[in-house]
Amino acid sequence: MTTDLVIRGGSVIDGTGSPAFTADIAVEDDRIVEIGKVDSRGKKEIDADGQIVTPGFVDIHTHLDAQLAWDPIASSSCWHGVTSVVLGNCGVTFAPVSKGGATVLAEMMESVEDIPAESILNGLSWNWSSYGEYLDEVASLPKGVNVGGMVGHCAVRLAAMGERSLDETPATLEDIEIMVPMVKEAMDAGALGFSTSRTFLHKVPDGRFVPGTHAAAEELLAFAEVMAQYKGTVFEAAAKLGRDDSREEIKMYGDISRLAGCPVTFGLTQVDIDPQLHLRILDYVEEENAVGADLHPQTTSKHIGVLLGLSARTPFDRADGWAEMTDLPLEEKIVRLTNLDTRDALIKAAEERLESLPLDWGKFYALPDNPVRHDLLPEDSIAAKAEKRGVSIPEQWIDEALELEGKRLFIFPVLNQQMDAAAEMLTRPYVTLGLADAGAHSKQIMDASQPTFFLTHWVREKEMFTLEEGIRRMTSDTADLFGIQNRGRLKEGSFADINIIDFEGMSLQYPEIVNDFPGGAGRFIQRSTGYSKTIVNGEVFMQDGEHSGVLKGKMLRN
Repeated sequence: MTTDLVIRGGSVIDGTGSPAFTADIAVEDDRIVEIGKVDSRGKKEIDADGQIVTPGFVDIHTHLDAQLAWDPIASSSCWHGVTSVVLGNCGVTFAPVSKGGATVLAEMMESVEDIPAESILNGLSWNWSSYGEYLDEVASLPKGVNVGGMVGHCAVRLAAMGERSLDETPATLEDIEIMVPMVKEAMDAGALGFSTSRTFLHKVPDGRFVPGTHAAAEELLAFAEVMAQYKGTVFEAAAKLGRDDSREEIKMYGDISRLAGCPVTFGLTQVDIDPQLHLRILDYVEEENAVGADLHPQTTSKHIGVLLGLSARTPFDRADGWAEMTDLPLEEKIVRLTNLDTRDALIKAAEERLESLPLDWGKFYALPDNPVRHDLLPEDSIAAKAEKRGVSIPEQWIDEALELEGKRLFIFPVLNQQMDAAAEMLTRPYVTLGLADAGAHSKQIMDASQPTFFLTHWVREKEMFTLEEGIRRMTSDTADLFGIQNRGRLKEGSFADINIIDFEGMSLQYPEIVNDFPGGAGRFIQRSTGYSKTIVNGEVFMQDGEHSGVLKGKMLRN
């Protein structure tokens, strides 16, 4: 007897948090059929001796909604063991869409998530109007990873209410009666849940808040009543936190969870301007969960930081001389910054720009390489180094920017600035690892590498989590939250989404800019080492950081 694939002798970490054990894994078609001592031969065999074998990672917070249309391997996620992704976060989706609404939705996605609208409009077919038709479009695309999606409040409101969707006045009963069937249609079509944005960080291009920001609780509870009919779905929010009404915000999520009978998840991060906020929110969550809610804040494994550098954006792009360099090739920028005459003029212009630039340079760091690290120290900041050398901030920045052949990057942490606080949040059993934002903030942030950072930093180096627990947080924990069946665990009968990892050889590579979006738009990517093989639905998808050519990803529906 033979099976399609046998993985031999790896240290199996099954995704449940149970202790690792040495075993073989047999795969037939897209399913695991045996775990243990496998006597049968495989048509293909993989020697996993000395490596760990884990479920594929499930990334629940991505904005790959457009990118998958032209990037079937879902880079950068594919380089970090991710085999399943969830689209439609933060209320910003491309369906439902009314006639003429594509441009509005694309521009909203650019304004909120920094994904170029031109790339979105040119890269998607827009052959849909309902959310179900959009899911069918995604299902038809060749995909290297499994894909599920939530229907977004912004799109639903815009399709139902048009320009009024941006008003601060509540939706009418008639408006809600139009929106509810749209949400029901999405759930019938297999949406994994419903998402909304209530944060004041999310705006449309003219500066108004995105549709749904000011929605009354009654509107959201009407959608919860719909979700109550679909078990295994989830309600996701970019929450309105940090204000005096934060307690009411969390209570509303508790009410939604209890009414819908589903989990509610929302982003939560530590911020230096209110260093106790995340702890207060966790207290509110525990109070709601104690009376029947199922609330799951999600946070990151490190700070969320803006990346800057000569190959991307710089802090001085609006200064004289710098603005003219924005679209120049990197090589030309280096020439101007090394020429004594132009260098002095650029330093002077940047120094003048500092007066209007609200940056704390004591929290602005050159991103280390070899290895890439994020545990940054105050003495490593641009401000500290400039003071030590007796030079201006711009001069220090330029000198470091020219390193690595002009590809040195700088990071300015804006959320989870105290990484220990992020790790402490993740020790709470109801907090979920998320917010990686793969696909979003294309020339600002690179956090799709979160699985690799979490495993190398918090598990391997800091030993804050066992390896088994670390794997669980990225597999069964995230899959279960979103009702994704038969993934996130290595067990007989589950889909064969599998990572084979050289754990000691795992590391992050340096982020880089590539110009591969439709129209030539640039974005950050970040590769890794250590992932020997990533298997999706029974076939090798990635091998040692390279795509095998196989695209076996499936659509995930509720």
